[in-house]
Amino acid sequence: MADPVIAQKSPFSVTVEVGKTYFWCACGRSKKQPFCDGSHKGSEFAPIQYKATEAKALFFCGCKRSAKKPLCDGTHKSL
Repeated sequence: MADPVIAQKSPFSVTVEVGKTYFWCACGRSKKQPFCDGSHKGSEFAPIQYKATEAKALFFCGCKRSAKKPLCDGTHKSL
């Protein structure tokens, strides 16, 4: 499996809205980071769905290597 593109070596802070569904970019190529814009088409990557159960600020992974995808787990600190 190919490695995704590192969109940035830090997380994206996003305030999510309760009940809204988000599609996190797993390939790193989206121009609408941290969310998918369809740039993965034709690759082995697919976006990861996140459904917000409450309104709050979250940190979505920017390096695309988190073990807790789509959220940041600090992996970017070791890149």
